Amino acid sequence: MKLLLHPGYLLNIASFATMVQHDILWEMEDNYQKQTYRNRCYICTDQGKQMLNIPIQHVGGNLGRQKYKDVKLDNLYHWQRQHWRSLQTAYRTSPFFEFYEDEIAPLYTTEFDFLLDFNLMAIETICDCLQTNMPIEKTKIYEEIPTAIYDARFLISAKTNAPMQQEKYMQVFTDRNGFIGNVSVLDLMFNEGPNALEYLNNQNLDFLNA
Repeated sequence: MKLLLHPGYLLNIASFATMVQHDILWEMEDNYQKQTYRNRCYICTDQGKQMLNIPIQHVGGNLGRQKYKDVKLDNLYHWQRQHWRSLQTAYRTSPFFEFYEDEIAPLYTTEFDFLLDFNLMAIETICDCLQTNMPIEKTKIYEEIPTAIYDARFLISAKTNAPMQQEKYMQVFTDRNGFIGNVSVLDLMFNEGPNALEYLNNQNLDFLNA
């Protein structure tokens, strides 16, 4: 079954597992909303779960809602340098950080203008690392209630966690914090390496009811 999905920032494991297990249509025509995984993700650090948030340029209230694809990054904050340092600090001792470092680093040294363009490039980069195909089909119109496709756009919400029965894997700071579920797929990739794709394919996605 084909699923409608948002391209978020360094997709979490629930969203990435959904992507590798199903045919995906990317939602490109929706309005930007705050408090979503469009511009944030979570990683695991020695202090526990940490949010990485991408700053965006906000439009004035008189201009109304802004399309996700039109949202511009606020690069005055040097967020790429900050996020890369956070990833290095969190994962430099993980088994596979050095294995993928050279492929991930350009995401944080190349300046992008639009949030959606950056997110799509990040997903494509991770797909290349995992040797899986990047979905390329995109919406051309917005449908509030999609027809002939399963709507998985709810996964972009950061307010609620997907009720996913996720298998545990060894994380860098498991001894300090226990297992932290459904963080960015980078956490899985840096800890499990080439086994990450098999892990994603084996995750139970019954919560989708798809």
